[in-house]
Amino acid sequence: MMGRKTGRLVALAIGTVLLTGCVMAEKYEAEKARAMNFQRLLAQEEKRTGEMDSELKRLKRDSSDLEARNRELTAQVQAVREQLGRMQEEASAMRDAALLKEQEVGKARKAPAKGKRADRPAPGSMESGMTAPAPTFDQAPASGATPRYHLVKPGDTLMAIGRLYGVDVNTLKLLNNMKDNTIHVGQRLLVGRE
Repeated sequence: MMGRKTGRLVALAIGTVLLTGCVMAEKYEAEKARAMNFQRLLAQEEKRTGEMDSELKRLKRDSSDLEARNRELTAQVQAVREQLGRMQEEASAMRDAALLKEQEVGKARKAPAKGKRADRPAPGSMESGMTAPAPTFDQAPASGATPRYHLVKPGDTLMAIGRLYGVDVNTLKLLNNMKDNTIHVGQRLLVGRE
């Protein structure tokens, strides 16, 4: 009887060892599968990280290119704005000159010179299709108007002086026998007649 009990115990012990060994083998295989899965996921993440790093580098390059292009476009916009401002100033000066000429023609119509008929335009007037010669410093005003002068100060330009008196730059140059836009501090410029 004792032999049977011992045999059963031994069989039980062997069965337990075998079952424990199977459980251990299953756990080992499960852990091995988890480790391999983790390594696969880690490799995928490293690949994604590499792709994201290369994408980040590309974006940085593109960003610096875009910033350079933005600076170029900003400079171009500024140049166009400045050019537009100059064109508006010139248009304003031309408009002012046209108004001044219209006023002069209107004065000439109201007070015709002695010995001339009022219904026929004077030679060289705007109505006859010819332009009158530009007056100079030495010419006396025909209608008795007194010459009007401007004394050039530091920072003055022909454009600014013209705007101040409602005369365009070309008229100022003609009135003062100037070949270019150069003016000097202290210079006396004829700007029209009063």
